[in-house]
Amino acid sequence: MSTVNLNKPLSKPLLRIEDLRVCFDTYAGTVQAVRGVDLDLRPGEVLAIVGESGCGKSVTAQAVMQLNPSPPARVESGRILMDGQDLLALTDRQMRQIRGREISMIFQDPMTSLNPTARIGRQIEESILQHRRVSRAEARARAVETLGLVGIANPQARMRQYPYEFSGGMRQRVMIAMALVCSPKILIADEPTTALDVTIQSQIIDLLLDLRKKLGTTILIITHDMGVVADIADRVAVMYAGLIVEQGTVRELFYQPRHPYTAGLLNSIPRMNQRKTALVPIEGNPPDLLHPPAGCPFAGRCGRCMRICAESMPDKTQLTGEHFVRCWLEHEYAPGREASRVP
Repeated sequence: MSTVNLNKPLSKPLLRIEDLRVCFDTYAGTVQAVRGVDLDLRPGEVLAIVGESGCGKSVTAQAVMQLNPSPPARVESGRILMDGQDLLALTDRQMRQIRGREISMIFQDPMTSLNPTARIGRQIEESILQHRRVSRAEARARAVETLGLVGIANPQARMRQYPYEFSGGMRQRVMIAMALVCSPKILIADEPTTALDVTIQSQIIDLLLDLRKKLGTTILIITHDMGVVADIADRVAVMYAGLIVEQGTVRELFYQPRHPYTAGLLNSIPRMNQRKTALVPIEGNPPDLLHPPAGCPFAGRCGRCMRICAESMPDKTQLTGEHFVRCWLEHEYAPGREASRVP
């Protein structure tokens, strides 16, 4: 389990998201997919955004890259700051200079993200030629080097092959190579282990950690897999219905979860050290973001819901320097606050 050194002074964020709100205009109405997200990504760390499908994780990540299709997507408010520059204020032409060179993204499904009609080498070289003033021979040499870096054997021969000639794990390694070939400051990994078996998942996680160690790459990982979070993350942001409901170090989130939703996620995964006959699911469904609730979005599924939970959105309660939660159970005036903490 990765941990943050809490004795070390906090570094200046490499990327800062402030009050990000993203909606989608549909025939049925406006879907409020992201409803005021604040995040800091610090140099050299791995920050995980975790939550069930539809909570706004990928929309948040794609907003950083300006990849949400517009229309129907629309950024209502907020700023995404990198080196003091608001990425949301940039034109598409300016963003093309950022994507791949400063910030790169590994997408969920490598088979649909790769061009099936182009050789792997050509696809990797394209990114280098777009962002670096080098010859095609230099671009090819850099592509071969990067394929070797991500653990693909005989990279020179592999450069001439097509995506269908690679296994799922190898295609994911190719996607990582494409993302890293221009040495970006930030790597966004959107569900990088989805649809891979557990052995390959472990290899991909080890690869990302090794690359961070060798290259100093800052990683933002999007996932719903708490096992992946435990293996790779320094800090964790738990997202639900377009909001960050809890955030802290990986140790705080796993050993001292304070939001009932975080506890529900942890209770719904199998544990090798516990003898259970059945997992404990989170009953109910997420709220309809066409008409988001006035109060806590988890109130309808929470077994400890109070009247105020359905009426008003809780503010952030800062528990430690890294750990905060949005839950009325942790409010300073909540009755029996100490006893009400989620086990």
